[in-house]
Amino acid sequence: MTSRPITDLLQAWTAGDQSALADLVPIVHDELRRLARRHMRRERPDHTLQTSALINEAYLRLRGVHRVRWRDRAHFFAMAARLMRRVLTDHARGRRYLKRGGALRTIPLDEAADVALDERGRDLVALDAALSQLEALDSRKSRVVELRFFGGLTVEETADVLKVSPDTVMRDWRLAKAWLLRQINGSAES
Repeated sequence: MTSRPITDLLQAWTAGDQSALADLVPIVHDELRRLARRHMRRERPDHTLQTSALINEAYLRLRGVHRVRWRDRAHFFAMAARLMRRVLTDHARGRRYLKRGGALRTIPLDEAADVALDERGRDLVALDAALSQLEALDSRKSRVVELRFFGGLTVEETADVLKVSPDTVMRDWRLAKAWLLRQINGSAES
């Protein structure tokens, strides 16, 4: 294992050095596992998607991300959190499609996961839709939620990624949570 810092490896990978990616994976694996476990704790206990499958899918999607100029460790894990959110949301949407009588087809077991719910029983698809609406209104507040809730970044790490003060992150975090709760509750009542 190399002692090169994560940022150096990310930048070398961006420049096309595949050995940098090989060196990076073992260094970030434990943190990706913690991030995936955090996501999976919000899911139903009988969810068929395993933590390792979530990591693998996010890793495959990370490899497919082109033209990203990785800035640092926080930027990398923010992108990993966003991709994990997408994996879980895609699974939830796929499950809903099947429940509504979607076209019959053979699918892998991990794609037939139950509708993903967070710890309050809120539907992940509704949360994703609300986050998309928030992004259209205020992209920074949406990114704060994504980085803190899905990425597990601290206030300081989030501030660093977004190039704002920690006070701004906290203010955005409080306002975004209130707005999202109102949106999700409003859509549940419809």
